[in-house]
Amino acid sequence: MSAAVVENPRMLELAVLGLLIDQDLHGYELRKRLKMRLGMFANLSFGSLYPALARLEAMGAVSAVTAEPADPARSPLPLTGSLSGERAAARAAARSRTSTANTPSTRRQRAKKVYRITEIGRALFRDLLTGTGRPGDEERDFPLRLSLARHLAPQARLSLLERRRMILAGRLEEARNFTAASSPLDSYARALMEHRSESIVLDIAWLDRLIEAERASLQQLQGRLAQKEPSNAARPGEHRPKVGGELDGLVHSPSEPAGLAYMSPEPPEINTPLSIKEGYT
Repeated sequence: MSAAVVENPRMLELAVLGLLIDQDLHGYELRKRLKMRLGMFANLSFGSLYPALARLEAMGAVSAVTAEPADPARSPLPLTGSLSGERAAARAAARSRTSTANTPSTRRQRAKKVYRITEIGRALFRDLLTGTGRPGDEERDFPLRLSLARHLAPQARLSLLERRRMILAGRLEEARNFTAASSPLDSYARALMEHRSESIVLDIAWLDRLIEAERASLQQLQGRLAQKEPSNAARPGEHRPKVGGELDGLVHSPSEPAGLAYMSPEPPEINTPLSIKEGYT
């Protein structure tokens, strides 16, 4: 189990809710997807996942439903176009039903417990995703929040990226000041400090590209909304909701569950090769 999950179980709850927003899942599939999609949960055990699910269920954030396993014996018989083939399939289905009926109940396939997010869970997901977290957790929490950023409105995504950039910029300044103020370092210590600074510079350059793309997307959105305003202007005495909802925070839509409608499609992919921008070296 990763130290990040042990120290901050709220992030595990955020990740679980983020997966359940897309579809109902049972525990095994949840663990599998958490391990495949998020490196911070690479060592996640059932001993940590199920207590988290129990906490969410106690809060009313998720509900557990029982999904009955499919019965292959009751599946429709295939139409082969051959009378003898269809008779053989019918006999095989009959034997399968007889075998199932004679199987002890303890050996039959068990129904799976499937978890489903509730409206309380959607509200909790929004709070956890948009929150700043505890001091010192930014380094561990940011990758998870970014992986779920498609659930945020453009302005909230932009705020997430800008906050991260500000933290890294401060960290870069501290590293450079420390190197300048320290007594002469040996070659190995200096190499380590230089590596740390260069890594931060690369991260800032990467964030700058993401921020630039988000700002362009936000400007396009605001332009589309501005074009719609005249035709959607309310007559005197008439109240109409704003077109598309608010630009800051998660957006609601009558056609989608609360918290899952977005002002714009997913942020554009960044295909620019990784490079250090001028001004940061």
